[in-house]
Parts: sequence; structure tokens; C-alpha cells
Amino acid sequence: MRVEPLRQGTARDDVAAYYDAKTEGILRRYGPGPRVHYHTGLVDESPPPGMSAEALKVLIHESQEALLREMALAMGGPSRGWDVLDVGCGLGGGSLFWASVHGARVSAITIAPEHLPWVERFAAMAGVGDRVKPMLCDALEVPGQERFDLVMAVESSCYLPRREWFRKVHSLLRPGGLVAIADCFLGRPELAMPFDRYWRTHIGSVEEYFRAATAEGLELELHQDLSGRAVNFWTLTLDLLARERELSLRGGQGGMGRTESQREHLRLQQAFLDGGLHYGMMVLRRPH
Repeated sequence: MRVEPLRQGTARDDVAAYYDAKTEGILRRYGPGPRVHYHTGLVDESPPPGMSAEALKVLIHESQEALLREMALAMGGPSRGWDVLDVGCGLGGGSLFWASVHGARVSAITIAPEHLPWVERFAAMAGVGDRVKPMLCDALEVPGQERFDLVMAVESSCYLPRREWFRKVHSLLRPGGLVAIADCFLGRPELAMPFDRYWRTHIGSVEEYFRAATAEGLELELHQDLSGRAVNFWTLTLDLLARERELSLRGGQGGMGRTESQREHLRLQQAFLDGGLHYGMMVLRRPH
């Protein structure tokens, strides 16, 4: 599958504007913080019906942190004091997790200017302001060589040209360093266009990632399909969207029918169920 680099032309700006515009909604739905996540979570049991919006938010946050814990476990538990690069840090939830739970020094990069002050604010609230450094920076333009023990990409690698990004990751990692990825992967080619259009991404298959990583000198340590545990996360988010929709209608806003967000979340959930998309984790290492 052909992948266009997002830093060229308007595509990168489109993604930055997309996430800048979503800041208020992310804070409302996934806040209040300080660890605010905007990514898929892992849920092992179907949520009971009729939960309140606040209870759903608690479960969603717990499931998102469960993904990060699963990633840490897959790496054998990052050593304290590691230098970590968090690619596409969003509002900094993952960066704060690595700094707070694992004592890491984190460079948190984003292309969304609106997110930077929030990352700084939340890091200070969590008491890790001295260990989390937010930066407005393209993932392909991070300065330096062999400066990180770990590169994290939670639902951000799908925005990047894989070969070029893996080449950059190889140069940024110290020998023996790891890159850990959690993302959606393509199962059926016909789903690429609608997925990319809504989420502003360039989704790829697991095989494409493997080929690109191997070509740039990275070795696979682990690949795990988490689709079965991700499906119920979308049940949670759909329930929360329904609660938000109810409140909106009571306030005299909106109309009949599902919102675009609800429709896309349903499509995503169905694609995980029928194999059209996969949600997975992979860990790769730069050899010594």
C-alpha cells in the first residue's frame, strides 16, 4: 500500500488542525486529568447496561491505562530512569504514565499546538513536570542520535510514512533500545479509504509494518493481536456517546438519528469483530 508522508503539503497541517479542534471534546469526554488519554482501551468483560456517563468515563479511563500497562508488561517493564520518546502525545496521558509509574524522562511530541500547554499543566499537576518535556515537533524531525531507550507510538504510527519513520526511530534509539506500537491495522483493503478519511490517517497492514521495520534494521520482539479485548472499549464509548446524545436532545440541541461519530465507532467495532481491522501491539528492537 502506498503511503504519503504527512509532513508534506497540507496533510500534516490537516492532522494538526483536526486534533487542535478536538481538544475541548477530548477534555470533556476523557478528562478531567491529569492523565487524559485519547486512544483505545482494553476491556475484558462487556459493560453492564444503563451505566451513567460518569461511571462509563471511569471504565474508559481504566481501560486506556490497561493498554499502557499491557505495553509495559510486553517490554518486561521499562527500567526506571529510561529516556522515552512519546510520539503523538496528545494531552500527555501516556507521557505522564511513563513518568509517574516508571520514573521515565519523557520527551512528549505533538504537531497540535493547542495540546502543549495542557501537557505542561497536567505534568505539573501530577508532580512530574521535571520529567515530562512537551515539544511541538514532527516525528520525522526529532533532533539527536541514539538518545532514547524507548520510543512509544500509541495510535500515532498510522499517521506516518513507515519506512521513513522506522529509519528515524533506528537513529534515535540507543543500541538495544525498543519501539513499542499500539495501533489499528488493516485486515481488508477496502476498509482503508473510509478509515483514513474519517481518522485522517494512512492505515497499514501488520505485514507492511514488519517489512518496513525489517528494512530499516529493527527486529521484531513481539506482536500481539488485541482486537478481542478492544471490541468492548467501543461498546463503552458508544454507550457514552448515547448518554451525551440524550443530554443534548434534552437541551434542545441536535436531531434524530446517529451522529457521524456514533456511526464510525459502530463501523470500527464491527470491523474488529469480522477481521476487517485488527487492533494490535508490536515491540521492535534496535540490535546492539
